[in-house]
Amino acid sequence: MKMNKKKDNSNLMMTLLKGRTLFVLIILFIFFSIKADSFCTVNSLLLVCKHVAQYGILGIGMTYVIITGGIDLSVGSVVGLVGMIAGGLIQEGLTLKFAGVTLYFSVPAITVICIIIGIIIGIVNGALIAKCKLAPFIVTLGTMYIGRGLANIRSGGNTFSSIKGQEALGNVGIMQFDSRVFAVGGFPGIPIAAILFLILAVIAAFVLKKTPFGWHILAIGGNEKAARLSGIKVEKNIILVYAISGACSALIGLVTMAQIAASHPNTGDTWEMNAIAAVVLGGTSMAGGVGTIGGTVIGAFVIGIINDGMTMCGVSEFWQKVIKGLVIILAVLIDQFQRNLQAKMALQARNENK
Repeated sequence: MKMNKKKDNSNLMMTLLKGRTLFVLIILFIFFSIKADSFCTVNSLLLVCKHVAQYGILGIGMTYVIITGGIDLSVGSVVGLVGMIAGGLIQEGLTLKFAGVTLYFSVPAITVICIIIGIIIGIVNGALIAKCKLAPFIVTLGTMYIGRGLANIRSGGNTFSSIKGQEALGNVGIMQFDSRVFAVGGFPGIPIAAILFLILAVIAAFVLKKTPFGWHILAIGGNEKAARLSGIKVEKNIILVYAISGACSALIGLVTMAQIAASHPNTGDTWEMNAIAAVVLGGTSMAGGVGTIGGTVIGAFVIGIINDGMTMCGVSEFWQKVIKGLVIILAVLIDQFQRNLQAKMALQARNENK
């Protein structure tokens, strides 16, 4: 009888732990709705959704990376670098000194160029980690500094402020990344970034749970040696997840540039922490092998609501950083506790079956 009661308590605790992020999200929403009068207005909630999309799209790529047991600290710098490259191409074009001409690209072409740049950065990260066996933390920390430095070099630390383009040059349209849809009557419409986030989240969740690639990266994170012995191409898959992370970062670089109507080299500073926090809060284990896109989506909402809610309540930016740091530490501690509880329950189940 006592054993069954203990087992029931463990099952209840596990259920609460699995749903912890959703519970926290509900509590935060209620809290800020009471504390900040403007929090529940349509415009404020749409602003939250816009910021959630930024952290969430970065978090999608980061989820894949962390599931393999890695980390990508370069995502924020890729956001800034891509924004500077795109802004420079729109405002100044590409000057070919040897030919004495300046080329101007259409927005679709700039978008493709920037996504490719993000993918290349991701491939470099993945290759150094998978092929050269370097630590993910060190590699992506290095590329973070390189990306941030190149972003400042691109403009000498200045901002590209004329990014709307010119009809005569055929490079208008970048601001469409910040347009809205479903704007009916007095409703201001849903940001394009939120729609992109929803679409990418559905695709990423399907890939993770229903395709061999998703199963492979889960296997790699769970036990890389066993995955290799079972025939999974570990190096190829690791390079691919970092390429996906780079592509997600590049996309957010373009979206953010459109949202602020300018390109600044420090855009995306510390955003890697927001992405990591969203992923860890969503239940993806830093040890690898466990994670869901749905959890990351909820985690992104938690981070977005914390950021915007504290701003609306007048909490200083410095304290916001302290609170987010504590949230990350707490999330990792809870993840560790959950894994220990799961191991304990598995051991008890084996003992009962003997």
